[in-house]
Amino acid sequence: MASLLLDPVRPDDTDVTTAVEALPHVKDYLTRHPGHEAVRLVVDDERQDSLTVPRGAVELLARILAHMAKGQGVSVVPSHAELTTQQAADMLNVSRPFLIGLLDAGEIEYRKVGKHRRIKAESLIAYMREDDRSHRAAADELSSLSQEMGLL
Repeated sequence: MASLLLDPVRPDDTDVTTAVEALPHVKDYLTRHPGHEAVRLVVDDERQDSLTVPRGAVELLARILAHMAKGQGVSVVPSHAELTTQQAADMLNVSRPFLIGLLDAGEIEYRKVGKHRRIKAESLIAYMREDDRSHRAAADELSSLSQEMGLL
């Protein structure tokens, strides 16, 4: 499992600059070529090597570049990967005991392997999406109430 959940690639200043410069070009390409199933990439060197990759890989690259442009570390975890409770807690940026509470409350799907809990990455990501959605909804409601009360 340790090989599936790699330490994040942490961009340095040069990486951030490169990501900032590359991201608009990748997004522009994806916007201008919406129907293409594969993308041909050409290396700008003396050999002009090229390779064809799935569109989904380029879409994932755009997401990776967006995070790197913000200076954030990036990891790639297959959706079918099973995480230990510590790995899942690290991804949520919470303590392991807090995560165990979420599991026991049925907030995140998991299975037991012997006495150990294993969390599918896709279940954890689904929880993260729902948690983000509910936080945004609460923030929107608070903003709306503040406007109604004339506080903004």
